[in-house]
Amino acid sequence: MKRIIISLFLLVALLPLHADDKDSLANIVDEVVWVVGDEAILKSDIEVERIRASMEGVRWGGDPDCIVPEQIAVQKLFLHQAVIDSVDKDVTENDIAARIEDNIEYMVEQIGSREKLEEYRKQSLSEIRQSMHDEFRNQLLIQRMKQKLVEDITVTPAEVRRYFKDMPEDSIPFVPTVVEVQILTQTPRITPEEINRVKDELREYTERINKGETSFSTLARLYSEDPGSRRNGGEMDYVGRGILDPAFAAVAFNLTDPTKVSKIVESQFGYHIIQLIDKRGDKVKVRHILRKPVVGDSAITASLARLDTIAADIRAGLPPLPLRSQFEGKYTFEDAVALFSDDKDTRSNYGLMANKGEDGQLKSSRFEMQELPPEVARVVDTLQVGQMSAPFTMINSTGKTVCVVAKLKNRIPGHKADITEDFQVMKELVLNKRRMDFLHDWVVKKIKSTYVRLNEQYRDCKFEYEGWIR
Repeated sequence: MKRIIISLFLLVALLPLHADDKDSLANIVDEVVWVVGDEAILKSDIEVERIRASMEGVRWGGDPDCIVPEQIAVQKLFLHQAVIDSVDKDVTENDIAARIEDNIEYMVEQIGSREKLEEYRKQSLSEIRQSMHDEFRNQLLIQRMKQKLVEDITVTPAEVRRYFKDMPEDSIPFVPTVVEVQILTQTPRITPEEINRVKDELREYTERINKGETSFSTLARLYSEDPGSRRNGGEMDYVGRGILDPAFAAVAFNLTDPTKVSKIVESQFGYHIIQLIDKRGDKVKVRHILRKPVVGDSAITASLARLDTIAADIRAGLPPLPLRSQFEGKYTFEDAVALFSDDKDTRSNYGLMANKGEDGQLKSSRFEMQELPPEVARVVDTLQVGQMSAPFTMINSTGKTVCVVAKLKNRIPGHKADITEDFQVMKELVLNKRRMDFLHDWVVKKIKSTYVRLNEQYRDCKFEYEGWIR
């Protein structure tokens, strides 16, 4: 259900500079102005970051001539530590490619089409991807390094209560409106003809590879519908069995010959062919081509009509006639979910959606509106508590079109945090502060143990972190 939300900053930051900005950069006599360890920071690096921030509308809390180079220097510290701790080995090309594809899709949505994006950037999509690579790799490395540094930090309930008790009234955080949502899902039926069409395509790819007409990687780049691996010729990184779809894993782990192409595999994402690259212990490295059958309009219409009938039965409190003997009380939304919902993630929980963090761990059943899938958020925003929506379509977590009826189970209006009702919110607040304090102290210590040289012009700056000036 979760969709990655790309910030506007990434869109702005990666769009080309305006002509005036390019002229100003061209007039800079470049020079090394900071050195952090063995990393140099150029005057042009600082100017580029200033222009990007200006385009985004950043308001500086001080002198940008001091803030910007310090921010770049701090990034260098985290990147350097990521190499020392081998965190860079955990950031794969697939991770980077997935982030790039998400951002490209976002930019395409904003600008209208891939062709318009290429025209605006004056680059092909391949060139755009390449230009983004190092930026996204560094972002991932910094993110993973910070996560590693704070992963063992915890807070106790007593610490949370003490923090809240000592907090001034005007500093108590405002908790935005949150909702709890139940969904009943039906997956439109894909015709046998459409499935056969996709399988025939995959058989054709296999035949061309076996004849030596082309390579698996080339076909993956051209035709695979997996954005995370397509750019790399369908190549996935080493992965354990438990991470993969069970059907996909069963075939991938049984491959023994890297020159062979697997049989066609059906997974929750679509249909695949797979080729072995390597095995290492309990992990396998493969490349694959994913093709997704297209759901026809008639199938979507039929699923929406079925959901409309189910919703009418729920409102009437009566199950479908063949099932009425099974119910003694009123027929409810929860009953209908158990009987008819196709969504395995919510069916066993009476349709209640679960809010998971970026690490995939369950946070709670409460969502801020922007955390919901956009299709769900649009309809839930119009509902009263206990009310069901009309049937609608959405794209689920596996990229498939599904039909949904949503019910608003609960809405908690925005309010100032209360330690009893909002303990989890307060815990996150305290935990985040503890992590930020730790990272700040880590940077200060890192500065002390790292070679630093900066130009005289920066010696009068009031920096966030002490120790730059020696």
